[in-house]
Amino acid sequence: MTALSILVAAALGLLVAAAGIGVLRWRRARSIGAMLAVVVVAAVAATLAGVVAITVDMVIEGRARDVVLAVVGVGALVGLGVAYVVARRVVRESRRLVEAVRSAPFIAPQGLPSELQTIANTLEEAYAREQALEGARRELVAWVSHDLRTPLAGMRAMAEALEDGVVTDRRYVSRIRHEVERLSVMVDDLFELSRIHAGALRLSRSRIGLADLVADTLAGVEAVAAAKGVRLAADAAPAPVEADAGALGRALANLVVNAIRHTPSDGTVTLTSGVLDGSAYLAVSDACGGIPAADLARVFDVAFRGEAARTPSLDGGAGLGLAIAQGIVEAHDGMIDVVNSGPGCRFEIRLPLAPA
Repeated sequence: MTALSILVAAALGLLVAAAGIGVLRWRRARSIGAMLAVVVVAAVAATLAGVVAITVDMVIEGRARDVVLAVVGVGALVGLGVAYVVARRVVRESRRLVEAVRSAPFIAPQGLPSELQTIANTLEEAYAREQALEGARRELVAWVSHDLRTPLAGMRAMAEALEDGVVTDRRYVSRIRHEVERLSVMVDDLFELSRIHAGALRLSRSRIGLADLVADTLAGVEAVAAAKGVRLAADAAPAPVEADAGALGRALANLVVNAIRHTPSDGTVTLTSGVLDGSAYLAVSDACGGIPAADLARVFDVAFRGEAARTPSLDGGAGLGLAIAQGIVEAHDGMIDVVNSGPGCRFEIRLPLAPA
């Protein structure tokens, strides 16, 4: 074969390839089967163009030319047949995936080609996450609506009594102010949680010591513990971390307030900090009597309180404190966990140590 025939075959192949790409772009919204058919036709046409160039250059005529063209024709038919079978299977499995997506609940069909199987498994995981988030959202709306309705009803009754002159006790005014503060805290918690879930939590990190954070937290919750009759204890060893002191302090305070709320009078809540296994840790231990094993995995769920009745105590919130603490810790590239330990449970935060 001369160089001219090679150039002619290459030129014809490029023209066929360009035409095939143009058709694929023009019909890009068509099915995968149609696209495979275009690919096979382009490949056969390019091969045929090369054969034509060879026959012209070698002046093949008669029986030899017929044999060459017959071989090319058989190859084309085989290629088209294989493409048809493959295209039918791809289309059939794609339709199976579409039908599964349209059904509820979505369950990934099995036996798909590997790429489609990966897509199906990913969709199933995404569907499960979406269902979990939707369930948590509905649960949160129901519980927060109840928590908002209760103080609002009390405030309305007290306001009407004051307005009608039925009572003139200043304690009603004090009680209304207390309920307003509770509602304000709940709204702030909802706003903070929405920022965490939206990924809009902005951290201003600096080098801080966990022992100092423990001391500040104890000072902030001392009045709450005294009102409940709960003792506070600390065993804080230095542990430097790169963190937002305000956000991390709020997470720790949420854990401590939760521990105080569930610890009986004369019980003790202990805070510890230090370095363990190459990471910094903060731990809050209480005397709540432990958490049922079935509830341990749900402790950090939004609005979870672990109570049969969802009515909060007077000092209770909307059940968002632990969820907020988890979001803040994870935003610091840390982990938070809870285990039953001793007379109660132990919440532990793990954070990366600050570089030396």
